[in-house]
Formats: sequence, C-alpha cells, structure tokens
Amino acid sequence: MPERNIEFGKYGARGVRGHQAVAHRLDTLAGFVSTSVTVRRGLLARLHYLTRSDRARAAAREAGLTVTDRTLRAWLDGSRNPSRQNLERIETAYRAVRRRNVARHLLARLNRQGRGTRVEFHPLDQSQVDGPRRRAVTYRTLNVRRWDRVVAAWAAADDGALDEAWTNDATVDLGSQWGQYEYITAIGFAA
Repeated sequence: MPERNIEFGKYGARGVRGHQAVAHRLDTLAGFVSTSVTVRRGLLARLHYLTRSDRARAAAREAGLTVTDRTLRAWLDGSRNPSRQNLERIETAYRAVRRRNVARHLLARLNRQGRGTRVEFHPLDQSQVDGPRRRAVTYRTLNVRRWDRVVAAWAAADDGALDEAWTNDATVDLGSQWGQYEYITAIGFAA
C-alpha cells in the first residue's frame, strides 16, 4: 500500500508494527515455557517437549535440531550440557514445533465459528512528539473474523507473510484509518 509510513519515528513517536504486536500476542497465547533455556529446568522442559514422541522428534529435526539420539540422551541425563549454539537451536526448534502444534487450536479460538475476536488497537506513544506534529489517534476496537492467514503465517514464523495477512485481512476493516494503526503501542485480544 502506497500510504505506508516511510519515516516512522522521525519526530519521536514510539511503537511497533501491528503484525509484530500480533505475533507477540499470539506467542503469549501459545504458552511457551517461561523458564529460560539456559536453566536446567527450562532445558529439560524443551527437550521433553521435543522428544516425547516420534512425531515430535521428526518435527524437531525438521525445525533444525539435528543431533544424534545419543547426544539427546546425554543432555536429558545431565552427563553433558549443550553448547550455546545448540541451546539456540533447541529454543528455535521448540518455538517452531510449539507454534505448529498450537496453531490449529488457536485458530479455532480466534475464529470462534465465524464470530471472530474483538481486537483492541492501542495507539502509538506520541509523548515525545512536538505538539504541532502530533496526530489525533485514539484507542480503537475492531472485530477480526479472518484469522486463517494470520495464524498460518505466525505458525510458519514468516514475518513478511504475517505483515501482508495482518494488513490485508485483519485491518482492512479500519477503512481509511488503517494507516494510523500501522504502528501501535500494543494490541489486545482475549481468545
């Protein structure tokens, strides 16, 4: 869309892109393990999630965790610790597999059999912008009924597709005001 903000934040406005706020909110709803992967408890929780079945192991390998079964057993037993690079791979694989597993359930919750979900758009923070340059952007709510492409792009961790789906499917009902909500402080919805 040609109206997109090219120089966001030039006068001191603060916020994030709408699709990034949605991704963060969906991550919250997905319920990732809150303990860090660097802590033994967090590492074990992720490894158990990734190795609990043959299907989970195949998904972990597909997501980039390509270590031998012997190495996985050593990590689970505590006889060896993964390197920093392997910790990052474990975290990445865990998030990818968790997103893929939760996506179908989350989609059903958000679509609610065609009724959709009420989304709250919190306007961007303009406290640092000079008075004459401030825009009048208010708090806005919208009922989003089409979550299919948004959740699919989120589950695939495809930032570009998520941006396109959020802009073209979800916020299209904002009409001519969609540009005011391209950057926001936060987004809220309860699913």
